[in-house]
Amino acid sequence: MEDIAGWIAPIATMVAAMMTAANLGTRTTGWGFVVFTVGSICWIIVAATSGQANLLWSNAFLTLVNVVGIWRWLGHRARVEDSAAAAIAQSRADESAPVLFAATAMQGRPVKGLDGTVVATAVEAMADCRDGRIHYLIVSVGGLAGVGETLHHLPWTAVTVHDDALATDLTAADARGLAVAA
Repeated sequence: MEDIAGWIAPIATMVAAMMTAANLGTRTTGWGFVVFTVGSICWIIVAATSGQANLLWSNAFLTLVNVVGIWRWLGHRARVEDSAAAAIAQSRADESAPVLFAATAMQGRPVKGLDGTVVATAVEAMADCRDGRIHYLIVSVGGLAGVGETLHHLPWTAVTVHDDALATDLTAADARGLAVAA
């Protein structure tokens, strides 16, 4: 049992770390915490069978942290996401209602140019405190996983919202020429 747990523990921990660090969405992050829980339980087994009290207690605590993560991402955040999806669907079914989108869902969305190529990635939406309207997006241009990227201000007036992406009439060169975010 200790040998099996000794292999599962580090594998589960590494897989879960990648799942949560990748930030691939609410449910993937939530399932990452489930995998973390499997890893921490296996570490507890290894600790108990090898007499390592420090490993046992640290992973008992991490199991509790992982349960909070499961509740947060597969419980609370998933419900919020489902509620937003229902509101969006309802807004599209009622032609007299405004067509809604979830502002938090913009983060990580590609911004496509006229030819359909990705010219930037939305990383944040900046809203006016007085009226709540989105003023501009902070977009990432270039780089890979944040390395080598530049952040720019994309005026909201230059953006249209679609189901799968944000769109702009800017080219990739235009996006690189936008004001640089401080």
